[in-house]
Amino acid sequence: MGGVIKNRYEFVILFDVENGNPNGDPDAGNMPRIDPESGLGLVTDVCLKRKIRNYVETVKEGAEGFKIYIKEDVPLNASDREACRDMGIEDTEDKKVTEALKKLKKTDPGVDGKLRDYMCRNFYDIRTFGAVMTTFVKAALNCGQVRGPVQIGFARSIDPIISQEVTITRVAITTEKDAENKSTEMGRKNIVPYGLYRAEGYISANLARRVTGFSEEDLELLWEAILNMFEHDHSAARGNMAVRELIVFKHSKELGDCPAHKLFDAIEVKKKEGIEYPRSYQDYTVQIHAETIPDSVEVKRMA
Repeated sequence: MGGVIKNRYEFVILFDVENGNPNGDPDAGNMPRIDPESGLGLVTDVCLKRKIRNYVETVKEGAEGFKIYIKEDVPLNASDREACRDMGIEDTEDKKVTEALKKLKKTDPGVDGKLRDYMCRNFYDIRTFGAVMTTFVKAALNCGQVRGPVQIGFARSIDPIISQEVTITRVAITTEKDAENKSTEMGRKNIVPYGLYRAEGYISANLARRVTGFSEEDLELLWEAILNMFEHDHSAARGNMAVRELIVFKHSKELGDCPAHKLFDAIEVKKKEGIEYPRSYQDYTVQIHAETIPDSVEVKRMA
């Protein structure tokens, strides 16, 4: 899968939403997440990682080395057993697997590490984002916490968003009894008319080398997944969502050339003059202040 990455990276993702809910808050009736102090919209890191996982799963279809560990409707222990089979344990019952693993650990104290390496080799999202595997087959073994080299923070909108609750009608009546008294039912839908969001991320070449083996091929797939993470995830609830720009900072060495915040501060996103209520990406300007970036850091704009 190519050599392990040798350079540190930081990156900024700019994406927008139009007439949709980018990330509902279950504690607020699934309304779009909002910072109550500033009114800025929020999208969680978990939400963004889910989109990336879904894209990789779609394009790779479970190819060797590119399976997804954390996915819907698949218990973690089902994936754990794949690693057990690689160690020669073919049982499917939890109790028998647990007993076999405990017996194996007595003869091979390094089995935890071997299983951890297997999971990193075979599951793209573990190799990328890491995983907590302290529940490995009901804790018969403790593969520990794998700290992934790729980390993404919460996305925050550039300007305060307005969450609108739209009343809708539907002609599909739920029960026969209700159909006797009415022909339509009312519903509600929460949307953001428009919002441009910014997320910041980090890639540690040091963790890639020491822990997961995140490779150059994995890196190219990550950029592809970020740029296309909404393209196969369209729904009426999310409206129109698109990644508008991916700005990547490549350091010249493993541990980097300067603090990440200096690179992030070099990117300025602001409304164009005369625009009070932005309603499209064209209402913004994105400027990179190259004079504040060290010459040893390469900047690449991807869209």
